[in-house]
Amino acid sequence: MFRPCSSGWGTEMDVIFSPLVPWPALYIAAAITMLFAILAIWRGLGGWWLRAPAMAVLLLGLANPSLQDEERDPLSDIVVMIVDESASQRLSDRASQTAQAVEALTTDLTSRGMELRTITVPDGQGDAGTELMTALNDTLSEEPKSRIAGTILLTDGQLHDAARAPALEAPLHTLLTGRSTDWDRRLIVKNAPAFAILDEEITLTLRIENQGAVPRDIPDRASISIAIDGAEAQTFQVPTGEDLELPLKLPHGGMNVLQFNVAADETELTDRNNSAVVQINGVRDRLRVLLVSGEPHAGERTWRNLLKSDSAVDLVHFTILRPPEKQDGVPVSELSLIAFPTRELFLEKVDEFDLIIFDRYKRRGILPALYFDSIRQYVEKGGAVLVAAGPDFASADSIYRSPLGDIMPAEPTARVLDQGFTPLISELGARHPVTEGLEKFAPNPTVDGIPGWGRWMRQIEVKPLQGQTVMTGIEERPLLTLDRVGEGRIALMASDQAWLWHRGFEGGGPQLELLRRLAHWMMKEPDLEEEALTAIAEGQTMTLTRRTLALETGELEITAPDGTVTTLPLEETSPGRFTATFEGPEPGLYRLKEGDQESVVALGPAAPREFIETIASGDKLEDLVDATRGGILRLEGGIPNLRMVGEGRNAAGRGWIGLTPRNAYLTTNVTVTPLVSPWLFLFLAILLTVGAWLREGRR
Repeated sequence: MFRPCSSGWGTEMDVIFSPLVPWPALYIAAAITMLFAILAIWRGLGGWWLRAPAMAVLLLGLANPSLQDEERDPLSDIVVMIVDESASQRLSDRASQTAQAVEALTTDLTSRGMELRTITVPDGQGDAGTELMTALNDTLSEEPKSRIAGTILLTDGQLHDAARAPALEAPLHTLLTGRSTDWDRRLIVKNAPAFAILDEEITLTLRIENQGAVPRDIPDRASISIAIDGAEAQTFQVPTGEDLELPLKLPHGGMNVLQFNVAADETELTDRNNSAVVQINGVRDRLRVLLVSGEPHAGERTWRNLLKSDSAVDLVHFTILRPPEKQDGVPVSELSLIAFPTRELFLEKVDEFDLIIFDRYKRRGILPALYFDSIRQYVEKGGAVLVAAGPDFASADSIYRSPLGDIMPAEPTARVLDQGFTPLISELGARHPVTEGLEKFAPNPTVDGIPGWGRWMRQIEVKPLQGQTVMTGIEERPLLTLDRVGEGRIALMASDQAWLWHRGFEGGGPQLELLRRLAHWMMKEPDLEEEALTAIAEGQTMTLTRRTLALETGELEITAPDGTVTTLPLEETSPGRFTATFEGPEPGLYRLKEGDQESVVALGPAAPREFIETIASGDKLEDLVDATRGGILRLEGGIPNLRMVGEGRNAAGRGWIGLTPRNAYLTTNVTVTPLVSPWLFLFLAILLTVGAWLREGRR
């Protein structure tokens, strides 16, 4: 029985048992008592009706009944209110709807003597979206469930952690912000590969969707613009609500940034989900190389083995095994068992090669001037040629004296220097990506500025005409010279002794690494560009790198998605590399510019997770709310009233939501008093036993 007191305190009395012997022994004694009672009845003993109560009284005394008196302090009920303050809640007038509801509910609950736990939920870290259930879980873990009278969510219903919903015993209600007339348009990229092979067509699938209460006057077609690497965009009219397949070939190797924008309508909720940025890394399937070797020499097999060892290289090797000046009467056209398709290679299909290497080749009458002119045009149109010069390059039959000489970066002086020397990285080469840090790949450490690789034994003296000399040899004469010609590139190695590195002479050297870098530079791989501006994004932080052959750079201009321009100084961290870090204030496409170098980088998703779905809806919470008999109501129709409802009853209706009183309390004192003295039980048992004896003795 509970008796409330004027001080707010109360008492609760209960009868409890504290047996003087273990309960199993008491159960056994009760069974024996019942057995004796049945036996007495069967034997016809006249005092059985006195013996049975005597034993029952004795058993009751052993059970030791007591009166427990508890003093209790009633506890107030707790209501948890989760307030969604994510980015989508700042659309339209949702923030003001939420603020008004919080104020009204706080006043009402406080006046009822309830404790309110108000938790605000911002955007999740790393584009995690709205984490309402995570916040609810964390809050409930700190509160006693016996005091939770209900939970109220103030949100647009677009949460991203519904799987973390806790088990609830009290009603859960959702008060939706937003308007029934809201509508929005969004752009979806349904598939986009992270990598794609150059010159092969890939297909992107896009979709433009209209959500919500779309006005009747909105057309079923939309305008979409497409831009690659921040270049001028192209605009198309496309249907909405359909999958759109976009065939595409990547324009260059490395990272390609594609930006899609759908024209916004002034009546839609937001244009933040009208854009998408896709980053696809362009890679080459295979490197097609044509190796043209002259008179056989020790380095020829090295070139071939190096190229054949790379599974990504398709090699065609054209070798002159028998020079035509041999006076044996054999016509030039019959120098091979099978006629070599020189016309197809050097005229018709020369553009199919990514790189052409001339290894100690000289004019022999096999390739006429027309073929060399075709190769020159091939370079000017974007091809690449590497010349590994031997003694023949300094002779009258040098390929320099063919149409190829028009694009050569250096001219031979006709001197061949036969002496040992250590190839050195030039001052410019220390900044050029082809040779920067190449000494780190040497088999031995650098000593007194001399790299720890082996010597070469011959150098062809050349006079530089143009381009950049990145390696030098005897008395700082040009050894490796690189140049851009038209849209293509050419490299001249003024020695045929690079094979000594591969053979391990005097420890060898990084010939494979040098060849790899040369090939990638000629293929215009972004990582090997000497003038480049790149950015790597991690979360909201981007690392910016300006690569240049100049000794200094200007300030970097960063244009944010909203058009804000920020200037940032660049610091030289290694020869030819200037870097900086930038914390982007918002996701989107950032444009970078320094001097004549421009680039773009996507920081985070163009459309954050918060804006993928923006129409307020209770669909994602419906099952959880129904399980607790709660309700989903729109604040557009007004702030609902609060009612107290019994446990297990419907807790929501038109214009109202219910809370379940928990009647929780805190026990402050407990008093236990024996209900009857054990001596009284013993006296009654003896009295009944004597009575039974007297009754049976008279018979």
